[in-house]
Amino acid sequence: MKNGKLIVSPSPHIHGPLSTKRLMSDVLIALVPAFIVSVIVYGVNALIVTAVSVAGCVLFESLIQKYLLKGESTIGNLSAIVTGVLLGFNLPSTLPIWMILLGALVAIGVGKMSFGGLGCNPFNPALVGRVFLLISFPVQMTGFVTPPQVDSLSGASMPAEINADAVTDAVSGPTLLGYVKESLANGLTTEEIAHKLSYNDMLLGFKAGSLGEIAAMALLLGFLYMLCRRVITWHIPVAVLGSMFLFSGITWLIDPMHYMNPVFHLLTGGAILGAVFMATDYVTSPMSHKGMLVYGIGIGVITMLIRLWGSYPEGMSFAILIMNAVVPLINKYMKPKRFGVCPAKTR
Repeated sequence: MKNGKLIVSPSPHIHGPLSTKRLMSDVLIALVPAFIVSVIVYGVNALIVTAVSVAGCVLFESLIQKYLLKGESTIGNLSAIVTGVLLGFNLPSTLPIWMILLGALVAIGVGKMSFGGLGCNPFNPALVGRVFLLISFPVQMTGFVTPPQVDSLSGASMPAEINADAVTDAVSGPTLLGYVKESLANGLTTEEIAHKLSYNDMLLGFKAGSLGEIAAMALLLGFLYMLCRRVITWHIPVAVLGSMFLFSGITWLIDPMHYMNPVFHLLTGGAILGAVFMATDYVTSPMSHKGMLVYGIGIGVITMLIRLWGSYPEGMSFAILIMNAVVPLINKYMKPKRFGVCPAKTR
């Protein structure tokens, strides 16, 4: 009974402890380690970017829901906060505030609310905002910073080419993916490049990049937490990272002088952030486990195609959005088992 009316709905009638708010809370908790590392590396800038992104997403969703959709507030389910954090994690620490707010508006207004809100959007909202900013403001979105305290914290330094343009508060330059791509284009071999790289820094987060993609270890801790809490399953992250590892491993074995090894590709860029926190979005990912594997493999392969032969050094965001568009087709041909349906008997 609801409001004095008898509500009739099809089975199954199952009630459980899971709710959107609880799931979003777990995602936020899983992002805490990566956020802490970003604050250690980038200082107050990491706080500003994340806070502005979250505030923008919450504000725009509240206004759109109230004045355009004219419905009840959806801020309480925490999905706008998750979108804001993930958008902030995909941005440089020096991005101007007005650009962050513009990205939040596109993420919420275009990527989410224009389709009807949570549960209706076909594309990951945070990535919609990120790609919009990347295409609109490529210089600002690819101008990353390596703070001077990185050297003292990690005991290692970024490649000399990256540290060439030192300024008072920070060092400006490309990410490791951008540096490697540019170096290979200039005729250097992977052996020459490898001497200037530190895999410990890649694992711990002491490198240039977007806020949430710098700390592989912190992101993996978040992955383990979400697995233990059963927020996600292993299928998509393993399929994404496994296909990236296999693809880059094949190219590396064929020509190790001009293609980086697979470990480098897994620890740099948005590989782990995208595989664990972006590709696993409930709304924009497949429903069946087989579909998840196909979806993840597609993301991994497209990411490597863009990284190795595309114009951009990174391709995770584009790969996820492309595969988001394929999800309805995957769901059509790889449907999960339905409750109460028995196989047809043959006579």
